Amino acid sequence: FKTGVSRAQPSLLPPSVEDYVGPDNPVRAIEAYVGALDLARLGFRHAGAVGGGAGQPPYDPADLLKLYLYGYLNQLRSSRRLEREAGRNLELIWLLHGLTPGYRTIAKFRRDNWAALKAANRSFVLVARELGLLGGTLVAIDGAFFDGNASKGSIATRKRLAAELAAIERDIEAYGAALEATDTAEADPPGGDDRGPDGGRKGGDVGREMAALMAERARRQAELDALAASGETQVSRTDADARLLTKRGHTIAGYNVQIAVDDAHKLIVASEVVDDGNDTGQLHAMAQAARDALAVETLTVVADVGYFNGDTLRACEADALTAYVPEADKNRRLAKQGRFTLKAFVYGAAEDVYVCPAGATLRPMAGHTQDAAGKRYVRYAALQSGCGACRLRARCLTDKARRREVHRWEHQDVVERHRARMAAPEADAIVRRRAALAEHPFGTLKCRAGYRHFLVRGFDRVRGEWGLMALAYNFTRVLAILGLDAFVAAMARRAAELLLFSLRRALQLAGGVGAGFLTRSGIGFAR
Repeated sequence: FKTGVSRAQPSLLPPSVEDYVGPDNPVRAIEAYVGALDLARLGFRHAGAVGGGAGQPPYDPADLLKLYLYGYLNQLRSSRRLEREAGRNLELIWLLHGLTPGYRTIAKFRRDNWAALKAANRSFVLVARELGLLGGTLVAIDGAFFDGNASKGSIATRKRLAAELAAIERDIEAYGAALEATDTAEADPPGGDDRGPDGGRKGGDVGREMAALMAERARRQAELDALAASGETQVSRTDADARLLTKRGHTIAGYNVQIAVDDAHKLIVASEVVDDGNDTGQLHAMAQAARDALAVETLTVVADVGYFNGDTLRACEADALTAYVPEADKNRRLAKQGRFTLKAFVYGAAEDVYVCPAGATLRPMAGHTQDAAGKRYVRYAALQSGCGACRLRARCLTDKARRREVHRWEHQDVVERHRARMAAPEADAIVRRRAALAEHPFGTLKCRAGYRHFLVRGFDRVRGEWGLMALAYNFTRVLAILGLDAFVAAMARRAAELLLFSLRRALQLAGGVGAGFLTRSGIGFAR
């Protein structure tokens, strides 16, 4: 068998830490990337040396960012695990120059720098754009649920709070009756014994239980009052921002993560964390964020059927965002019954009328109707005499209905233009492309990396941790596309530009003489 070097063998020239990290080690890409960042501009703050004693200097935000980026690239998210790895992992020892921050310092950095972590994620998208890795023509939008740092039992809806309050009221009534029985028994104890069946004093335990129930009732009532005042439908006792989210019969306590993925190399160009389990209203906001990140005037976006919404389609059309979103068939039940659906009624834009399958005309009525969401509709109605004598009445109306009415949204022309676009030959290929784009990042993060939940609580911190997850995904993709050497070289150029920019800014603050000399010398600045 092969044998290693004896641990007791002295060495005149022990190997350096540099010897253990080869030139092709991906950890060098982390070093190059963080070295090319303007951390102060991104908003990073140092993490104090917790427990390090008075007068201890803080850790450099660059070192803690390297630690977290290495951790999220290697499925190490816990601050305690990162603390252990910093003292035994040779790659981290090389990356941090032997520094071993404590877990409280590590956790505090992630907690306090959530906005900077989001900014770092957005900054990496700009890096990818500068490197020519973004197509900028088509993005796919999708959402996925991630568990929060809270249990489902810690989140209560109004219905659940009302049921709990009613149960507490019943218990209070029961304990009240028990207290009255105890008082009666104590007034005239048989045989002079005032002990209960279990040998203990009567009344004391019941009184304490009553006091606890009264306090619990006050808490439940306060939670109900807070929900009524805020307009929310849920209250979380652990993570104030986590919500019960349900999709296809599966319920979690957590957040809904929205992403926009570029078509060129499946990079996440925009993302957001929301607490709404319904994707219907997210299309326009995500498409607009993606367009801003790509710095383009027009953009094609594709999403699944859950994003179909007339208002968001109208907003996308107004902002030069071409959307491809399949529409759910809401008339299957009527079609199975052999009855006419809304598709059987043809709208004539010139005359502003509908024509039914029997050839009758439905004309607009005065006034508008409004649904619960505030959308206004115009009613189109046929003549009662025509519907009463129609040969197709059984397929169009119920027995009690006297005439057929059709409700048309006041901006229905937007939906009709979208339907025409979806009927075009190229629409099928774009819709099929969506699953390969938008579901790839979620599959990678959830299945390969195991990131199915957040470790932190609250919207701000959750969004910061998601920024780390998205950054780790994009970082891995870019490194695989470019290769280590090309990536490190690109970061070296950015670091040089940052250094020149910082030098010029310092000279300008000092009086501008040196900056003028650099400008006259022809030294350019990318920033």
